[in-house]
Amino acid sequence: MNEELYRAEIYSLSREIQRLNRQIDEGIKKNAPDKLNPFENPTDYPDFSGDYSDIMPEINAPDCIVPLDPAPMEKHRLKRFYSVGGWCVLAQFVLSNILMYVLMVVIRMIIQSESNGVNVNTIYYYMESTSVFAGLNMLIYMFANIGFGFLGLKMAHIPKKLLVRTRNFDFIKAIAYCMIAVFIWTVSVFASAGINDIFVRYGYTTDVMGMDNIAQSGIGFAVMMIYQCVVAPITEEIFFRGMLLRVFSRANQRFAVFASAFFFGIGHHNLPQFVLAFLIGIFLAHITLKHNSIIPAVIVHIFINSMSNAISLADMNLGAGAIVYVESAVFAVAVGGIPLLLKFRETNKLPSTTPPQSRRGIAVAKKSVIFVISVVVQVLYTVYLIYSM
Repeated sequence: MNEELYRAEIYSLSREIQRLNRQIDEGIKKNAPDKLNPFENPTDYPDFSGDYSDIMPEINAPDCIVPLDPAPMEKHRLKRFYSVGGWCVLAQFVLSNILMYVLMVVIRMIIQSESNGVNVNTIYYYMESTSVFAGLNMLIYMFANIGFGFLGLKMAHIPKKLLVRTRNFDFIKAIAYCMIAVFIWTVSVFASAGINDIFVRYGYTTDVMGMDNIAQSGIGFAVMMIYQCVVAPITEEIFFRGMLLRVFSRANQRFAVFASAFFFGIGHHNLPQFVLAFLIGIFLAHITLKHNSIIPAVIVHIFINSMSNAISLADMNLGAGAIVYVESAVFAVAVGGIPLLLKFRETNKLPSTTPPQSRRGIAVAKKSVIFVISVVVQVLYTVYLIYSM
């Protein structure tokens, strides 16, 4: 009888121990910070930034509190991600320009050796006006964007499959985003015109240098259109929104949006395209965060580049009367994009920044030497091009 009583008491105690253990586990889970949203920011898109425990391992401990200022080791790990982005931006810029220059010189030497007495300037004009320059430009920047985009993802240990794992996106949203992009494009055109007027007053211009003679042949023109309307949008989204935005988003998504948009804009190296690329870059980054994929941004990027080129072709080949209809249609689409943008911003806020995040964004990025160098080099090169025009 006593033995059965003891067994009943042991069983009862075992059940009580299991119940207490469950309560302890639930309490730990409740008190531990969310590794996907450690800064408790309701405006962030937590699935995008990734697990913060690889930057701050102690976040797995119960009752861990993320400090206002990052500890030295956390700051070091976070700075590494900003350095990865800086290295990729700088390498993409430097190596693509060097490779373009070297290949142009090699091709020039080959042509010169086969054509005795031909002037060097004539050879360069031939390469620029035919498909040679357009083809080289497409191949070099295609491989540079894809190569350094995937390299950055590998260095940051971010799986490539995350680039296209799209969430909550459909055809209706694609149409709405394209209309919003037309509105942003229209605003940038007027803004660029105003900026150019200011520069002209001081004897400068913001026009794109040396584009009048590019790809005048049929094949060259076709290659350039393929690059601008298909290859560039896809490869640039892999680099800027696929890699750079994710790498910079580890602690501060708002900083990542504006930093990736800045590099996207300054990478075009002229003010008109900087204004458009920066403004549209913010929007492309926002929809990438929302849908956790570059697919929506790729679609919008292809549309806006194709529309811009179609308008340029119409301007060159159609009469003044027809151009009025084209511009009126674009303006109507742009006006339709205004309420869509307001609705999008009302229901999808651009990530804000909490005090701890503000100390982990530009405050840490500016401590990365390579990040600062990548910014300075791009800005100085753009200023040089504007000054030399």
